Amino acid sequence: MSTGELFVTEMLGTGMLLLLGAGVVANVILPKNKGFNGGWLLINFGWGLGVFSGVYVAFASGAHINPAVTFGIWASGAAEFGPGIPVTLANGVTYIGAQIVGAALGSAIAFLAYKKHFDEEAPAATKLAVFSTGPEIRSYPWNFVTEVIGTFVLVFVVLNFGNWPGDIGPLAVALLVVGIGASLGGPTGYAINPARDLGPRIAHALLPIKGKGSSDWGYSWVPVLGPIVGGVLAGLLAPVVAFG
Repeated sequence: MSTGELFVTEMLGTGMLLLLGAGVVANVILPKNKGFNGGWLLINFGWGLGVFSGVYVAFASGAHINPAVTFGIWASGAAEFGPGIPVTLANGVTYIGAQIVGAALGSAIAFLAYKKHFDEEAPAATKLAVFSTGPEIRSYPWNFVTEVIGTFVLVFVVLNFGNWPGDIGPLAVALLVVGIGASLGGPTGYAINPARDLGPRIAHALLPIKGKGSSDWGYSWVPVLGPIVGGVLAGLLAPVVAFG
C-alpha cells in the first residue's frame, strides 16, 4: 500500500466514524430532532456503530482510525502497523495526519446533515458537544486520568484480539466501544481518540455555526494527551499478557 493509499484509507475510515458519531450526538442533543433526548445509550450505540463502519472502510490499512491505536501498536514493538505496512516514523505520521483530517471532514459533513438544527436556538456548549468532548466536572488532572483509563481499555483489548482464535472482526471493536461509553464515558464523554476530538474541534472553530461560542481550547489537551498515554501504556503491556 502506497503512502497516498494509506492516507486516503485512514482518512475515509475516520471520517465515517465521525460522520456517524457526531451525527448521533446531534440527533440526541440538538433541538427538533427525531432522536431528541434519546439518551446516553443511544449515543453509545451510535458511536459503536460508527466504529463498526469505520473499521470496515479502513480495513486495508489495519483500520486504526485512532492515533491511540497507532501509538499503541508502535509501543508494542510490532513490526507492522497493518498488512504489509511497516512500523516507521513516516507511516506513523501518515496514519495520524489522515485520522485528524478525516475526523474534521466527517464532523463537518455531520454539520451539513444537521444544518437546520444547528440554526435553532441551543446553548453554545451543546453545539460544541456535537463536535468534541467536555467534562461534566472540570478537573483537568482527573479528566486526564479518566481518558487514560478509557483509552487503555480500548487499545489493550484491541491489541489482544489477535490472541483469540478466529476472526472476531469489527463487531467486537464496536461492542467494546459501546461498553467503554456505558461504563467509563460519563465523566468526560470518552474521547478515547485524539483525532476524534481534535479534528472536530478544529472544524467547530472554522465552520459558520450559528450561535457558536468558544471551541474550549483550554480543555483540548486532555482528550489528546490522555488517550495517547493510555494507548502507549496498553501497547507496552499487551505483549506481556500475550506471552501464552
